[in-house]
Amino acid sequence: MEPVKIDLTKYVKTGEGANGASYNNINDPEEMIKLYFETYPVSSIEEEVVAAKKVYDLGIPSPKPGELITDGKRVGIRFFRILNKRSFARAVSDEPERCEEYAREFAKMCKRLHSVHCPAGEVLSVKKQYKDFLSVDKAFTAEEKDKIAAFIDAMPDADTALHGDMHFGNAVTNLPQGAPMSDKHDTFFIDLGAFAMGTPRMDLAMMALCCIHDDEAFIQENFHFSKAIAEKFWSYFADEYLFNDDNLAEKLFGKGKTLKDIENELIPYVGLKTFLIEKYSGIALPNFAQLVRDYILK
Repeated sequence: MEPVKIDLTKYVKTGEGANGASYNNINDPEEMIKLYFETYPVSSIEEEVVAAKKVYDLGIPSPKPGELITDGKRVGIRFFRILNKRSFARAVSDEPERCEEYAREFAKMCKRLHSVHCPAGEVLSVKKQYKDFLSVDKAFTAEEKDKIAAFIDAMPDADTALHGDMHFGNAVTNLPQGAPMSDKHDTFFIDLGAFAMGTPRMDLAMMALCCIHDDEAFIQENFHFSKAIAEKFWSYFADEYLFNDDNLAEKLFGKGKTLKDIENELIPYVGLKTFLIEKYSGIALPNFAQLVRDYILK
């Protein structure tokens, strides 16, 4: 893909995350762009454009994607802007007393996402995705990679739509601060570059990682609230997602499982997320790699 050159003076910066920065068009309230840092692989940005278009075409609520763009140094993506949006992380940071409300709404979003079935051959399998990540990993030996690949092969098969990087920073709401949840509003998923199909355990593992496995400093820096609030968010999210009327806990993990049982079963999947992080940052985080060693290579 050849990126379209944009004039950055026509945009105002609105935020910055781990991989890049977002800007709004000062003359067109319906346009925004995301520019990735110069060290971020262009191939990964191209993959995100393709993934974003597939997600949008499947009817999953997400910003309508445009083309690849560049400011001359950085490469990014043009999107049609969601007006007056806040991420769920920002909403909880703004209104920590409403943690349960936002956690339950986010869980309902995720259940709707996971109710989407992907057409065969049109969406990347999460098994292939992670074996591709594993193939370029630098933290494990060839023998260890064979054992990890066997674990990936043994994961449950499913045609379920997966966000790939599912957490409270990658979903937005246009519900105004202070407004009751019963007011009309919309919610959207964002940053779907790792979109794939497979077992929902992989998406749940990302949520568990962000809420109960990341440390205080990381959560404060990236989500702007304490780990105690993140753990509360997880408990409400898990209750709504796993133990509500349709009892997904039983369907995904078997009869009689408690939340603690499920958290333990998710740990090796949390460990696999080291390969996603290494793919985008070039760094294999030792604490995630240790989870792989303790729970997959033991």
